[in-house]
Amino acid sequence: MFVTSPVKTNFYGVSLVRSPAFPILPRRRQHIVPSSRQVRAVISREEKSVDQEDGKNLNGSLISSSPAFPWQRSKYEGTKTVVAVVKIRKKMREKLTERLEHQLELLMKAIGQGMLIQLVSEEIDPETGSGRRSSETPVLGLPKERNNPRYLEFTANFTVPTDFGKPGAIFVTNLLSSEICLSEIIIHDGSDTILFPGNTWIHSRNDNPEGRIIFTSQTCIPSHTPAGIKELREKDLTSVRGNGKGERKPHERIYDYDIYNDIGDPRKKDRVRPILGVPERPYPRRCRSGRPLLPDTPFESRGKDKDEFYVPRDEVFEDIKRDTFRAGRFKALFHNLVPSIAAALSNLDIPFTCFSDIDRLYKSDIVLRHTETQDKGLGGFIDGILNVGETLLRYDTPAVIKWDRFAWLRDNEFGRQALAGVNPVNIELLKELPIRSKLDPALYGSPESALTEEVIAREVLHYGMTLEQAFEEKRLFLLDYHDILLPFVDKINSIKEDPRKTYASRTIFFYSKAGALRPLAIELSLPPTPENENKFVYAHGHDATTHWIWKLAKAHVCSNDAGVHQLVNHWLRTHACMEPYIIATNRQLSSMHPVYKLLHPHMRYTLEINARARKSLINGGGIIESCFTPGKYAMELSSAAYKSMWRFDMEGLPADLIRRGMAEEDSSAECGVKLVIEDYPYAADGLLIWKAIKNLVESYVKHFYSDPNSITSDLELQAWWDEIKNKGHYDKKDEPWWPKLNTTQDLTEILTNMIWIASGQHAALNFGQYPFGGYVPNRPTLLRKLIPHENDPDYEIVCMVNSAIDKRRKTIT
Repeated sequence: MFVTSPVKTNFYGVSLVRSPAFPILPRRRQHIVPSSRQVRAVISREEKSVDQEDGKNLNGSLISSSPAFPWQRSKYEGTKTVVAVVKIRKKMREKLTERLEHQLELLMKAIGQGMLIQLVSEEIDPETGSGRRSSETPVLGLPKERNNPRYLEFTANFTVPTDFGKPGAIFVTNLLSSEICLSEIIIHDGSDTILFPGNTWIHSRNDNPEGRIIFTSQTCIPSHTPAGIKELREKDLTSVRGNGKGERKPHERIYDYDIYNDIGDPRKKDRVRPILGVPERPYPRRCRSGRPLLPDTPFESRGKDKDEFYVPRDEVFEDIKRDTFRAGRFKALFHNLVPSIAAALSNLDIPFTCFSDIDRLYKSDIVLRHTETQDKGLGGFIDGILNVGETLLRYDTPAVIKWDRFAWLRDNEFGRQALAGVNPVNIELLKELPIRSKLDPALYGSPESALTEEVIAREVLHYGMTLEQAFEEKRLFLLDYHDILLPFVDKINSIKEDPRKTYASRTIFFYSKAGALRPLAIELSLPPTPENENKFVYAHGHDATTHWIWKLAKAHVCSNDAGVHQLVNHWLRTHACMEPYIIATNRQLSSMHPVYKLLHPHMRYTLEINARARKSLINGGGIIESCFTPGKYAMELSSAAYKSMWRFDMEGLPADLIRRGMAEEDSSAECGVKLVIEDYPYAADGLLIWKAIKNLVESYVKHFYSDPNSITSDLELQAWWDEIKNKGHYDKKDEPWWPKLNTTQDLTEILTNMIWIASGQHAALNFGQYPFGGYVPNRPTLLRKLIPHENDPDYEIVCMVNSAIDKRRKTIT
């Protein structure tokens, strides 16, 4: 809110109090405001100002020869009128105090004390050596609502010299005490219309006296920048880089790098987590927030639970996006309530004693108990504060069981999801036997897999084919999580606070002539002991016990797949590894740069999502640790995957398919590759998207970089790519596989990779999570027990239950 002062003024008969934050002009002789109620400003160098002719304005109204404001001088020789239309976006929802403040702000804008704008010409002023500038001019008048009620329009009239040139940039200063969301500014210069896109938050001058620079919508590489705004182009980039010091404030738009030293909390013994982004645990860099370090530690303070993690102001969710995100978060929260809490909130007792109990979640509403107003418990909070209604805990039926309740149990569906499920990016062609581990045999035992030629040949024979034929026809495939998981198995299985059990797994698939991918055999491994290699092989069987043991083995594979999907393929590859690209793009590429304009839509909101993930998803004690098998070792596992698996040059779809053996190079085929399995939906559809992206990027790049040397001479572009490699992915900076950036083809490949990861790749890994994972038995994210073996008490129980099932079945028959 504004601070009052005794200085008074009148605005069309309304008495106002002027804030002392703005300059107070001396009283002048009484004057008459023009009937058009539009105020024209002189925008030229002071020495070129001339007096008005005959003391009259265009409408013939008398006006004082000594106007109260310098921008009220209306007519000059050799001048022209320029009109600026300023479009401001309103907040969707406002508190009562915000509404009152908003009304006051409208009045302040109406009298010219809300915002100042200043035009900068593309032409050089010979006296200053920089772009010609107008005087700062207030935005005046009452706002106008157009078609969209979320936006308000204000106008400002300028009178500028006829040789002022085309405006190329605008300085915007916010005189209010709160920030303004500037949508755009449109300049009408005679018959010409020039757009200055904003879509940005303009900070209050109280927070930072420096005004914001808004550039025209014109797109140009640095060497083509008009002379008058070259200096501003560099100044704007310098302003967003910061100095690497101090804590970032919410109104700032500073982009800088930091390591992952904020996912743990050493103040709580069970929340201590190692730092990522150091030599022993490499990781991409995140956006720096500058929060103070905890005393005598290298860990950054996480602040209070209610505090938001810093992201640059323009990366923060808009109102609609925030509401959507929060609604999804609350829905996910209550859908993941443990049965005891859910039972306390509902009239139904829902311990999951059998599959039918789980099925009931998708058929029946779990009605919340009615609570009294004075109830301060969780139920009262939910009913009274969130107003969630009576069907909050009802689940949508996941697609995987929508048409067939038992599809998830079948081997065909298990194989299909490896190609068309939520994680279709890990399956690879089996190229040779024996399968060998790359881990140190001194620590992890024999490198050879227990899935031997004899085991696989026996299973392949069931399909009327020899092992040699299967290899020749490329019908054997592998899902291998052995090397990435085995170093963590003992640690995970030793967790005491919230016990869970896991193996390192390998699964062999066979692609039948009927076009179905079916699992042949599964290897589950524990770290070796002096007495035992601890490698267990599971295959189909004919008796009931073997049948259900096989399904338990598949469940462990699905659990591993769920963890790798979330921590490696989804979070690491499409979120964490994207963050350095976003930071470098904002630090090194002007908003006028063609590459910035191409990438910006694909990078929107990612920093905000990643910051929220660090706060409550991947942090110590967060959702990932609570719900997924790796537990408190989750981010260490993600770091290990980054170290051993991640390569920028292999993130593109064709290169990834060739690396995994799922496609072969073929110049006559789509995107230059031919799929080994034609019915591979992720790859078949993905290649169409990849081709469309590449065609667009290729033509776009050639349009702006027609000169052979234009890539290497673009200093912004070279600095951008250099920073991605040497700062954003610092721990990988010396790798030999980083692409060069010398030609248009190089740039096309780099940009296509980035856009594919942010769009097609992320969509494939993200949007199938509920359709496939919403039914927990299909993709259990956490298992509590290992598979029992003969002589184990649990194994005897399994045998007894299955024996009873067999007798019951025979009796019915």
